[in-house]
Amino acid sequence: MHSQYRSSGQLLGFLLVFIFRCTLGVVANGVVRRPVSDLHWHPATATWYGSPDGDGSDGGACGYGSLVDVKPLRARVGAVSPVLFKNGEGCGACYKVKCVDKNICSRRAVTIIVTDECPGGYCANGRTHFDLSGAAFGRMAIAGESGQLRNRGELPVLYRRTPCKYPGKNIAFHVNEGSTDYWLSLLVEYEDGDGDVGSMHIREAGGSEWLEMSHLWGANWCIIGGPLKGPFSVKLTTLSTARTLSARDVIPRNWAPKATYGSRLNFSS
Repeated sequence: MHSQYRSSGQLLGFLLVFIFRCTLGVVANGVVRRPVSDLHWHPATATWYGSPDGDGSDGGACGYGSLVDVKPLRARVGAVSPVLFKNGEGCGACYKVKCVDKNICSRRAVTIIVTDECPGGYCANGRTHFDLSGAAFGRMAIAGESGQLRNRGELPVLYRRTPCKYPGKNIAFHVNEGSTDYWLSLLVEYEDGDGDVGSMHIREAGGSEWLEMSHLWGANWCIIGGPLKGPFSVKLTTLSTARTLSARDVIPRNWAPKATYGSRLNFSS
């Protein structure tokens, strides 16, 4: 149901398109800023995919790759409809979801992290929809009824935004495959709080100017320049509440594609 960019071959196949998009720059979109923690529940629908007790998809349209297969993301991943995916800028956001039929649903809500998009079917026509892993879907049921709940297929649910929490983790920056001294692409991992990214900037070694990156696809951002000289400092601003964090010299001078570099910082959630 949901689109996925799973392999490095697909990434390289779209590289020329991405480079073109990097040259377009970032356009301000006038997003209304609201607190990320929502106390009100909103109506939506939900389905599940994969194996009944499985962890959900590999990879996904956000570009997190194998990160979705391990804790803390494992079994908490979810695909959402375009209204929540926001052309990829909704990647990383966290939601609580619970079903409403008291005969089979517990009062417990599951927390999911947006890692994928479901663009068609139940997710089309402006609907708010969650496509959950089989494990997450089953956890909304009362004890012993997870199989029966999954058998119902599409369910009415309630959802609300919730702060993301990655205990013991700091924000990390993954350098995407294909990056060079002239084209640098980054992915943000383990962002507490809002979870999403509204803009990113880098600063080169010895520089004083923050260079704006462009949103590429999913949770990936890029910049064209040349030659770009590390170490790089990275500044990110969240989409939902415009909170900003700057990690100084987080990507070293001898950085490498497909490597992940951890910071010592994170947002308080």
